[in-house]
Amino acid sequence: MKITKVIGWFLLGFLLVLILYNTKIPSIPTPPVIIPYSEFLDLAEQGKVSEVIIIEDNISGKIIKAGKVIPFTCQIPRFDHDLIKTLREYRVPFRAERPSSISSFINFFWATILPGIFLLFLFWFLLFRNMRGPESPFTFGRSRARIFSREEQAKVTFNDVAGVDEAKEELKEIIEFLKDPKKFQRLGARIPKGVLLVGPPGTGKTLLAKAVAGEANVHFSSVSGSDFVEMFVGVGASRVRDLFNQSKKNAPCIIFIDELDAVGRHRGAGIGGGHDEREQTLNQLLVEMDGFNTGEGVILMAASNRPDVLDPALLRPGRFDRHIVVDAPDVVGREGILKVHAKGKIISKNVDLKVLARRTPGFVGSDLANLINEAALLSARRKKRSIGIKELEESIDRVIAGPERKSRLISEKEKRIVAYHEAGHALVAFFTPGSDPIHKISIMPRGISSLGYTLQLPIEDKYLVTKSEILGKMSVLLGGRCAEEIIFGDVTTGAQNDLEKATDIARKMVTEYGMSELGPITFGRGHGEIFLGRDFAREKNYSEESAIKIDNQISAIISSAHERAKGLILKNKEKLKTLSESLIEKEVLETEDVEKILK
Repeated sequence: MKITKVIGWFLLGFLLVLILYNTKIPSIPTPPVIIPYSEFLDLAEQGKVSEVIIIEDNISGKIIKAGKVIPFTCQIPRFDHDLIKTLREYRVPFRAERPSSISSFINFFWATILPGIFLLFLFWFLLFRNMRGPESPFTFGRSRARIFSREEQAKVTFNDVAGVDEAKEELKEIIEFLKDPKKFQRLGARIPKGVLLVGPPGTGKTLLAKAVAGEANVHFSSVSGSDFVEMFVGVGASRVRDLFNQSKKNAPCIIFIDELDAVGRHRGAGIGGGHDEREQTLNQLLVEMDGFNTGEGVILMAASNRPDVLDPALLRPGRFDRHIVVDAPDVVGREGILKVHAKGKIISKNVDLKVLARRTPGFVGSDLANLINEAALLSARRKKRSIGIKELEESIDRVIAGPERKSRLISEKEKRIVAYHEAGHALVAFFTPGSDPIHKISIMPRGISSLGYTLQLPIEDKYLVTKSEILGKMSVLLGGRCAEEIIFGDVTTGAQNDLEKATDIARKMVTEYGMSELGPITFGRGHGEIFLGRDFAREKNYSEESAIKIDNQISAIISSAHERAKGLILKNKEKLKTLSESLIEKEVLETEDVEKILK
């Protein structure tokens, strides 16, 4: 029972006792008459006061009025010190009494105790009741984890997860252990204490952990890594202890820590050394993982997209024993994800999800979910009864390049420059061997700063890229700038992003891939300080002379790609003009339109 109910019932009972007690006191048949003190003196002088009772500064008794004896009461003035002398003078019988203890207590209760109780209750209600939430200082040490019951978790199963078949296979052992632990204990097998899900953002790591709990039909305790770290010393460690204690009470249970790198970064690298609050939290997590027994039915799962910054003590056997990669899905996985998110939505019959999966390389689960949702919103806006292929295509463009900005008005001159720029990209891509096919060209402004875009989609998923393909990609990136140089004799700022990408690719070719005249060697190491950001992520382990050679090689590679793109455009200048004029007229060209012109 809550403390508020206890206090309320106590006060109610106490008031009822007082009321019952007062009802049992015999009451005077005739209520006393309140008379002024001057009238009392006159009646005493006339001999009409038959009895007087003095109680502190109040007198009562009986007077004779109109031939009747009636009770009276009167207040004694503070300045009258001769009352006793007056009563003796007029021979009025009197006596003094102490005030009744019950009545004194009642008066004291109503005047002092009850207002005090009311003020305390009001103070508690306004202050402490509002501080009983997660931000209350009285609950700093309590875990912020949200515990889902078995009934809630049963709604999420492996049927809701697609595109990660290998990860699902590895997690089936965890599910079997939670369902029937004796099957493994009989053979002396020890189930992994911890499972670390590693992969890029949006690949479904959290959903996968929920599905494991749903398949095993166990409790699911979810918390973020940042929930442990506070400015107060010892709070994070206390929350870790409370999290494991709660989970043991709800066993069998799965503890899921999202964004583990927020609390599990490498120790000794932060400001404050070993006294850092984050490190104390990590130390407590390590101790708890060593302390709890796998036979208790508690399994720790965590997700991170930065496994390279995690402390080695977390990743050793006995803690996070198993590392499961949840990578971006391939074309088959994307088709499965699209089918999952298409459930409950009215999709047109002419929509082939297999074709849609081929058109979305590099998309992760969250991107595909957003794609279907954007298409549904667009169809509803257009008052259609089903989601068509046109809306899905527009949603792909929206996810890749951002929403259309039809309100952005550009001059005819700028529109012409953008058209030739995008046509330059498309022409170089079309005539470069091994380049991805052109899917769409557009000069409709999209996103924050994009005035147009050329979309290339690979025929199949690639995991290895050759040197010739990389050089071809750089030529495509520089094709827009080359078209501006040849047609207008000048260049614009529109190629800024293209130049950034080309320079980044060329630098990686020299320093990481060993694809330059400097030979098969890498320059710099990617194990910099994990708290200093990406700018300091690479460690320079080469001389200044080597740095000059690296810069020269990067410049040479970019110049070579620029010359190849320029040569292709000069060779097909008339086709470039035809493609650009068609793009100015239609604003968007599909694959068939591009092939018809360039072939």
